[in-house]
Amino acid sequence: MGHEEDPVQDPVGDALGWPALDALVPTLIDTRRRVAALQAAEARLLADATELVIARTAESRAQGRSQADLPLREVALELGMAMRASDRTVQGRMSDAAILVGRLPRTLAAWEEGRIDAPHAWAIVRAGLAIGDPDRLARYEDLALAAAETESPGRLVPIVRALAAAVDPDTFQDRLTRAADDRSVRVYDLDEGMARLIADLPAPLAYGIRDRLTEMARAVLAPQQGEEGDPAGAADPAGAESADVAAPACVRTGPGIRRERLAQGGNGADPRTMDQARADVLADLLLGGTPIAHGTDLGAIAARIHITVPALTLAGVGSEPALLAGYGPIDPELARRLAFAAPGWDRVFTDPHTGAVLAVDRYRSSAELRRYHAVRDERCRTPGCRRAAHRCDLDHTVDAARGGATAVGNLALFCRRHHTDKHATAWRVRQLSGGVIEWIAPTGRRYRDRPPATVRFVPEGVSVEHDPPPF
Repeated sequence: MGHEEDPVQDPVGDALGWPALDALVPTLIDTRRRVAALQAAEARLLADATELVIARTAESRAQGRSQADLPLREVALELGMAMRASDRTVQGRMSDAAILVGRLPRTLAAWEEGRIDAPHAWAIVRAGLAIGDPDRLARYEDLALAAAETESPGRLVPIVRALAAAVDPDTFQDRLTRAADDRSVRVYDLDEGMARLIADLPAPLAYGIRDRLTEMARAVLAPQQGEEGDPAGAADPAGAESADVAAPACVRTGPGIRRERLAQGGNGADPRTMDQARADVLADLLLGGTPIAHGTDLGAIAARIHITVPALTLAGVGSEPALLAGYGPIDPELARRLAFAAPGWDRVFTDPHTGAVLAVDRYRSSAELRRYHAVRDERCRTPGCRRAAHRCDLDHTVDAARGGATAVGNLALFCRRHHTDKHATAWRVRQLSGGVIEWIAPTGRRYRDRPPATVRFVPEGVSVEHDPPPF
């Protein structure tokens, strides 16, 4: 699940002699389908419970009872005890299920058939929650489902946000305005002398802060050979995981840092994890104004984020959303301010019928290719991976040593982990037209990854009733 189609068998699996893996994959897929069908059945039952509440509430009002919410509390408490969950949790799940069943029937059907999983379904529900117009909601659902059947849940979230913003830009802008008014900084007490600092900020600012902290932490912690300072397999800083572990020191970023490492690690190694180093640098910056405790060199490190702004939106006359790579749609006004402050822009040409990136303007050829793929790919081109483009390798699909061209049709971005998998394991990769990357497993099954721009593309004038989504 989460890919374009069920993996197709290829003779290479038999040739590699891995029958145990070959037999396990279809069994796992079938099991996931059955699990999905049961989860969808549970959602239907929760929606039925909502109907019971509505009927009981109507009866209460007819009898002149003032506490009309008692039927909801009564039902949620009963179901919560039966499910071993809190009644408030059950209330929320009942509400989501009612929206799914009542407003997004094709999403529910895809879930029941096992074409998508529970995280796909709830991502579609939550991103489309504010779309009130039935025609726009139907259009959104068709496009979101087409994306859900090709993408992992983690990748789907920014895609469906972008689709919802493009289908109903007015509602999206209203929600942005209300959300920005709620920006805040809060502190929550924890045990063992700790407290949690939470800042609710516009997404580009939050992503920029995270990126700068990560780069500073990398400068403090010694890089591990071959991963641009990352431990092998480290999580994408923009993603949900952050389990990086520091490797032995091999660079000097300032005399204060070097002394600290020698004092802490004995052999020059900083024992902190990436998360710990990010937290220490954050405290250093906020309390000292500059990272004084970590050496003066860190202050020169700048944040990097990738924002795509349609030309008409940039000019202030269009409604198509600006997109933050890895997150989704953002406030167009903030995107314009960031663009005008940037030292340079990449001009991106896209196909008006598919959304595919055709070309990116700027200077030298090698740098131009890197920019092109940063725009087209946005992240690692391994299905399910969300590692940001500027932390990936630009890889030849067919090795240059074997005659592969250094050209758009033979290059793609892979994080170091999946770049290594491509070259050091039985997995194979080929590039199809339109920038589609096909991974061929040791069993011979094939998995395709499409460029983000084509997955979240919303064509003008597509009829929900007659025209298929452009995927």
